[in-house]
Amino acid sequence: MVIPSFCTTFLGSCVLVLAVCRSAAGGASWTYTGDHGQEHWPDSFPDCGGTSQSPINLKTWNAVHDGSLPPIQPVGYRTPDDSTFTLANNGHTVKLSLPSSMRLIGLPNNYTAAQLHLHWGSEEHPGGAEHYIDDQEYPAELHIVHYNSDAGKINDVKDKPNGLAVLGILIATGPRSNPGFANIINHLGRVSYAEQSVPIPSFNIEDLLPSNLDRYFRYSGSLTTPPCSQSVVWTVFSNPVQISESQMETLRTTLHSTPMNRPPAVLENNVRHIQPVNYRTVYVSFVMEKGLSAGKFLLFFITSSM
Repeated sequence: MVIPSFCTTFLGSCVLVLAVCRSAAGGASWTYTGDHGQEHWPDSFPDCGGTSQSPINLKTWNAVHDGSLPPIQPVGYRTPDDSTFTLANNGHTVKLSLPSSMRLIGLPNNYTAAQLHLHWGSEEHPGGAEHYIDDQEYPAELHIVHYNSDAGKINDVKDKPNGLAVLGILIATGPRSNPGFANIINHLGRVSYAEQSVPIPSFNIEDLLPSNLDRYFRYSGSLTTPPCSQSVVWTVFSNPVQISESQMETLRTTLHSTPMNRPPAVLENNVRHIQPVNYRTVYVSFVMEKGLSAGKFLLFFITSSM
């Protein structure tokens, strides 16, 4: 890497200058709004203008039932090999690294876990999930990212067809705190600013999943952030999980998109707009009850969970 001359003068003075040097030396920056916002992503990341982009509005009436889709079976989620995980704020989201002992059964290939992260809204714009179901918005969404370990390491396959498999878990709010999500949310204050990371105790990742792993949508799509590689086998569960209003408020207000040495900016609304489905087929693993819309299903789920 060639470092521009204006960087070398202050190379040891502050982290911010190093960040500017890296940006100047290569790699486009991006944000969700503004001059580098998602409308401009295709200018620097061509795949973001592709025809198989994510997220999408999952419409049950237009989905094709595939009875051969098996329930998702997490392996190694309950007892991860690592005693600690690394929780990090990368300025776009909060990310938790996952050990390679975690993998999925129920997909055409072997997929090994890499990381999980969250998307959320704000008090003014509470719809923070990226995927919709029948036009229904949810407050947040969890993505658990896996890579096709039959084809190679993650850096080798992340931009290849079917190179990644992501579990999408929609998040609703209710009266009760969620102990599984508390394992992440209770540590957010330790990574409040971008570029911060901390070790946290490992925990049962299955506690973050919905109860019915046999009810999901399946489609071919992309990463929802640059470079938007069209390499993802998406599994979006139809049943949301529930966290408390207090936990949601903590998620929406604790993190910053800026480093500690810059004026603070709250990290919120890290949500990509819904993308066209185009020619793609969305498959569903279950038969939707006649007359039960996604909104009514959500109300039924939350009521029955109380």
